[in-house]
Amino acid sequence: MPTNNPETDDAAAEALEAVAEARQRLAEVPASVVVTNHAMGLFELAAIHLSAEPARLQDAQIAIDALGLLVDGLGERLGEHYDTLLAALGNIRLVYVQKSSPAD
Repeated sequence: MPTNNPETDDAAAEALEAVAEARQRLAEVPASVVVTNHAMGLFELAAIHLSAEPARLQDAQIAIDALGLLVDGLGERLGEHYDTLLAALGNIRLVYVQKSSPAD
């Protein structure tokens, strides 16, 4: 959608070109690697919420449940990353249980 402002048109064209380049780079990466990256993002998100003072347990639980759905649902299809993600899921679930248990 051209405008009457050449600077805006140039910026829009550059943005579209950058998006196209990013899509091309992403297309060259195996899907299991991209999914693993997003799964680790969910792990990090859960850890951030669990480390907050006070811990934001509901937010952490959403991230943990989403991570679990990915890892449990895809299983071995995650390839070489499956064992790492399974261990990460177990660890973050353990931290969640510890944080959600009443203090002694």
